[in-house]
Amino acid sequence: MVAVLAFAVLVSGCAYTPIFGFPVQEGDINAGRQAFIDHQCHQCHSVSGIRMPPLAGASAPILELGGETTYAKSYAELMTSVINPNHFISERYREQLRLDTLLLSESPMPTPQLDNMTVRQLLDIVSFLDARYVLVEGYVSE
Repeated sequence: MVAVLAFAVLVSGCAYTPIFGFPVQEGDINAGRQAFIDHQCHQCHSVSGIRMPPLAGASAPILELGGETTYAKSYAELMTSVINPNHFISERYREQLRLDTLLLSESPMPTPQLDNMTVRQLLDIVSFLDARYVLVEGYVSE
């Protein structure tokens, strides 16, 4: 009996497949746009199809977020990119950073902005950005 129970526990442990997701409420796109502005994300980023207010003393945005893409970014990937910008830097952005910062190996995104961001604002910003991506022909799921 003990052997059967041990086997059942062992087999059930092997069958476990974790599900990675964000079981939270959806963010608000309009509030995300405002949070993007409030946290001065537009100091270094533009957003496809969105006009941002001028920011005194800011350099021109160097990385455009959103727009046409052949790769579907998941909500989790966008969330990770905001929380940990060094996790993955796309070739498109890496080329822009290389041109603008002479072979920068890490994202220049300031983490103090994240320290002052609420979870609600983070969810809203991710929803705002997610709404700005448009899949075009050639889409591949990775």
